[in-house]
Amino acid sequence: MTTKLTLTVEKDVIELAKTYASKKGRSLSDLIENYLMTLVQNEKGNNDLSPNVKRLLGSVKAPKNFNYKTELENALNKKYSK
Repeated sequence: MTTKLTLTVEKDVIELAKTYASKKGRSLSDLIENYLMTLVQNEKGNNDLSPNVKRLLGSVKAPKNFNYKTELENALNKKYSK
């Protein structure tokens, strides 16, 4: 359930934040909500993953023999070796 929140912020800060959010394809409300969630998670001592990453956990099944270090190395070699 979403609830409306009223904040008092300097006008130029709001404009800069709106521009930033627009460039990222997100709403200002979404940015603020995720920031506040990150603060709460950090306070709980659960700061190893961002809220967005935590929501993705379990959504992808990798093969049992998947080695992310090897895959990362291969991808970086492919990207930077020309």
